[in-house]
Amino acid sequence: MDKFIYKKSAGITALSANMTDFTYKKHAHQEYAIGVTLRGIQEYNLDGSLQLSYQNGVMFFNPEQAHDGMAHDEAGLDYVMLYIEPQLFLEVIEKKDIVRFSSPIVYDARLEQRILNLSHAILKGKDEALCSELFLSLTDSLIQTNLSTDDKKDNGLIKKAKDMIQTNIQHVLKLDEISSAFNLSKFQFIRLFKAHTGISPYQYFLNCKIERAKQLIEKDGDIYSAVAECGFFDLTHLNRHFKSIYGTTAFEYMSHLH
Repeated sequence: MDKFIYKKSAGITALSANMTDFTYKKHAHQEYAIGVTLRGIQEYNLDGSLQLSYQNGVMFFNPEQAHDGMAHDEAGLDYVMLYIEPQLFLEVIEKKDIVRFSSPIVYDARLEQRILNLSHAILKGKDEALCSELFLSLTDSLIQTNLSTDDKKDNGLIKKAKDMIQTNIQHVLKLDEISSAFNLSKFQFIRLFKAHTGISPYQYFLNCKIERAKQLIEKDGDIYSAVAECGFFDLTHLNRHFKSIYGTTAFEYMSHLH
């Protein structure tokens, strides 16, 4: 049976997942994501390449890096994941400019253990002070092993397009208006956006709506406010899209955190 448990502490969200039949829809997170495969094989497409994370594999996802995800075979898999806001991550590693994980999967026992220590502490509701200390320990390992400066700057047009989409998530996506602002046809814009981001403008639009709903749920614990402010038709509509990215409904996510 597929099971996804989320908890949050010290500004970091931890996920404990057990999945067999579930498949993540192609999506991207605004956060850094770091995880460990505990059992089985995790299969996903990342930047156009197939990745397989075997037991003890440490997985890295950069902000807005498009990917999907599933169990490689019918045996299923267990894994944990940490989601870290870029601002918090850069503050702790004392960097101003965005950095990127240089390898999608590594096998490093020390790094693996520090991820497991932090995820366990968050999921078990340990003191926030302890979680912060464990996070600092984890980032010390990351600085030594798997960080590089960001050499993949957003194309200026794409960055402006993202800003336009993000500021209008409560409305219907109007591709004609966005593309005309850049003197492109709608189809030229879709092709260009997908080439730079790995997902279509509509997928990005949905991701932004779901990410914003998630932030509102975490902040206020008011799921119906999230439905209204993010332009979903109703709670069922939000739950359906939320589950395609997080493996659990928005309502279940809220119940884990509050």
